[in-house]
This record gives sequence, C-alpha cells and structure tokens, in this order.
Amino acid sequence: MHHTLRVTQLLVGLFLYGASTALQVRAVVGVSSWTVLTQGLENVVPWSFGVITVVSSGIILLLWIPLRQKPGIGTLLNALAIGPSADLVLWLVPTPDGLLARVALFVAGLLLLAVASACYIGAGYGTGARDGLMVGLHERLGWPIWVARTVVEVTVVVAGWLLGGDVGVGTVVAAFAIGPLVQPLMPLFRRLPWSPAAAGTETAAGAETAAGAETAAGAETAAAAGSAPAGLEARPEPVADRT
Repeated sequence: MHHTLRVTQLLVGLFLYGASTALQVRAVVGVSSWTVLTQGLENVVPWSFGVITVVSSGIILLLWIPLRQKPGIGTLLNALAIGPSADLVLWLVPTPDGLLARVALFVAGLLLLAVASACYIGAGYGTGARDGLMVGLHERLGWPIWVARTVVEVTVVVAGWLLGGDVGVGTVVAAFAIGPLVQPLMPLFRRLPWSPAAAGTETAAGAETAAGAETAAGAETAAAAGSAPAGLEARPEPVADRT
C-alpha cells in the first residue's frame, strides 16, 4: 500500500511540475533556465514543447553514463511525464491580457512549482534527469553543487536565449526563489505516513536525492545562496530537468 501511495504522490508531483512550467511559459515574463532552452529548441525543431522536454530528458540521461549515475523509477517517470503534462496545460491555458495578469500567472506557476518539487522529491524515487546531471558533476568532478548548477544552467540559458528562448525577470526570480520556497515544504511531504523518511526506510534513490542537496530544491538553494550567476528551472535543489 505504501508503495502505491508513493507512486501516486510521485505522479501527482510530476503532473503539477509540468503544469507549473506551462503556467510560467504562458506568463511571458521570463522562464526558468531549462525552459529557456526548450523554448529555443521549439524554434529549431518541429516538435511541441512537451515532446522536446521528453527527448531532451532522454539525451541528458545518456550523460549520466560517464558520470556513473543510476536512474530510479522517479527519474524515468520524470523524463516521460512532465512533457505531456506541460503540453496539456499549454493547450488549456492562454496567455492572459495585461502585465498584472501575466505576473499573477507567473507567481502562481512558481508557487505550484515549489509544491510539485517537494511532492515528487518527497516520494523518494530518485532525481530528475537535469538534477541528476548536476549531482553527477558534483560527485565525479568534485565540483560544489552550486558550481555545477551555475555552469550547467548558465550554459543552457545562453544556448536557449541564442535560439530565441524567453529570458526575462522571471528567469532570475525563478532561480533565486524556488529553493527557499521548496525548502520548508520538504518536511511536510516527508512526514506523510507512507514517506520513506517517515518509515525510516528511505531508498537508495531517496538517499541520493538527499546527498545531492535534496535535488532541485537544495541545489537551487545552494546556487542562489552561493552564486549570483546561478540565477541564470530548476529539479530541478525536481526538477525536474527541471524541464
């Protein structure tokens, strides 16, 4: 029963993560780093936002091989579920008229992203592809988490911006805000009766999540606290791949 509830929590968190990403896209005030790249790739390949998210997640997972990272069920579902969820919400939600309405939509998306990240991370089934990449760089190369996060996220933001992705105030706000928003939510999900932490049986994937500074929430918290350039999705410390 606990396994079923944890998987349900994971799937709900991943759906909400994709939905939150879509809300930020529709706000048009700047999106998180990996979403900038995804938007840029939309200008290059004839695929939807969600399809690009799934394909790019698969490519990033290939980079896990030399970094000796091992995906969990949460990693694989992360790669497969967030893209379709984002496409669905992009289809349902139009871009609102007026700056105030777009800012409100962005804030709603950011808050939903924090809840989604804590929800899926709290299930304890492993990091997302993008967060695992940064954990792998940390473990294999000895880089601090915030350095790995900074290098990767600045790279994808620049690449996405050159391809026409939406870089704006929201990009910086998302990078600095998501960590502090996720951090206080993590204990709430870890106290759920079926949580591996509550049961004292946290899986290897969950332990790896904690070692990676609690994936998306922790890595972004470390990035925001330790380096201003890191502001330029998170997780990712999931997203997750972040998208």
